[in-house]
Amino acid sequence: MPIPANQERAALPGSVALLLALPALLFAVITWQVVADGPLVRLDERLSRVLVNPDRCSELLADLGDIQVAVPVLAVALGYVAVRRRRAGADRWWLSSAASALLLALVPALVVPLKELTDRPGTPAVPPGTGYYPSGHTATAVVAYGCATLLLLPWLRTALARRALITLCVALVLGASYGLVRRGYHWPLDVVASWCLCAVLLSALWLCVRAAVTTPGRSQPPGL
Repeated sequence: MPIPANQERAALPGSVALLLALPALLFAVITWQVVADGPLVRLDERLSRVLVNPDRCSELLADLGDIQVAVPVLAVALGYVAVRRRRAGADRWWLSSAASALLLALVPALVVPLKELTDRPGTPAVPPGTGYYPSGHTATAVVAYGCATLLLLPWLRTALARRALITLCVALVLGASYGLVRRGYHWPLDVVASWCLCAVLLSALWLCVRAAVTTPGRSQPPGL
């Protein structure tokens, strides 16, 4: 029996909220281990020694998390979706683009205090210093490419195009993450923690914007 639309809408936020708890919990555990210098940190350091091998390729991949690279990609997606939604006559056509831009702008406001709180030193491959946890470059990549993907997905007409976009997003994030670890710019846990943090942020963005642009009983144009 088909699930009524109103019941499906009610169940979906609950399911996403449950999924939100998993990365949030993992992020809390990792942060606790970093602050307490727990066994997970020692395992992380051993893994880093195996993975680190600085080369030009890893440096270029790490650059995918640079603001100069990720922000223009998101800006193009924001502009495209805003124009499409306005032409489609969507209510608050600007909201999803504005919310995505705001989320990216908030990344430093979240990451910088965490860096100061944890005060984690860097790997032997970087100059002596602290403030490496969590990875700001990873957070920038996940939020920028993730927001762009969430905004563009509903406008793609075929399943193949949607799968290609998701694959590209995952490849960019994993490429940046691998480059950061391989080059020695970050410990593996720095990167994993940013994945968890940004998974919560992106899910919260999707839920909030979806609720704001959806009017019960009224058909909406595609897109967040």
